[in-house]
Amino acid sequence: MVATDRLSAFDVVLPTPIPGKGRLLTEISTFWLQWIQGRGLARTHLISTDANEIPSSAFGSGSTRREDLGGRVTIGTRCRVVPIECVVRGYLEGSGLADYQRTGAICGVALPAGLRQCDRLPEPIFTPATKAQTGHDENIGFDSACDSVGRGLMETLRERSLAIYSQAAAYALQRGIIIADTKFEFGVPIDDEDRVIDEDPILIDEALTPDSSRFWPADGYEAGRAQRSFDKQFVREYLQALVDRGEWDKTEPGPALAGPVVRGTLERYREARDRLLGA
Repeated sequence: MVATDRLSAFDVVLPTPIPGKGRLLTEISTFWLQWIQGRGLARTHLISTDANEIPSSAFGSGSTRREDLGGRVTIGTRCRVVPIECVVRGYLEGSGLADYQRTGAICGVALPAGLRQCDRLPEPIFTPATKAQTGHDENIGFDSACDSVGRGLMETLRERSLAIYSQAAAYALQRGIIIADTKFEFGVPIDDEDRVIDEDPILIDEALTPDSSRFWPADGYEAGRAQRSFDKQFVREYLQALVDRGEWDKTEPGPALAGPVVRGTLERYREARDRLLGA
């Protein structure tokens, strides 16, 4: 897998790259995958991030060179993806906030009345979503996820997702970052002929990055309002302002990002990396 400098928002890939973003995401995700596996929380797909281990035959006649992949490539175990996004929420924001305001629950998980935007939840909750091939992922209830892939598998994924989130959130908080919510993906290892070789699901894709999580600075946290973030919420807010002014309708092609937005996004990703891994 190669992490590029492209960025998507509202399910649209934007035309303006964020220079170095792919390397930052790979560094953060690699750290977490090793951290998760080292603590016995889950096995992961991570084999290597060394571009020198990619066989020359993989490049073929394309324009990509080995040196282009340094710091942004992950060699992982081949898997059949479980078609469920494993979302864990520790705070009330985003689609979870909208669901709560409408129903008093998130994906069928009842919550106390009177919670405000960005309030910390009594305990982290597991709120699965479909993995849409096109369009938006859709939040679903746990029973619906069980109907889709099996109750035994979903109970395993819920247990692992909550364990990873709880320990990772505690680690990040010690370093000044609130992980408000995040999503994990799992898969079952397969061979080159797509045959399952291990039924026990492993953690795949990226993990606990600013692209798959809401990261807030702990020192500025205050419930009842939107939070400053270290993730791509900064870009979403810029784009939403364009939508509100009638300058974009959330469809392809996405608008170009202004220079200050590019620089501000990169600064936020770098600060997240520095806090989590050490400058």
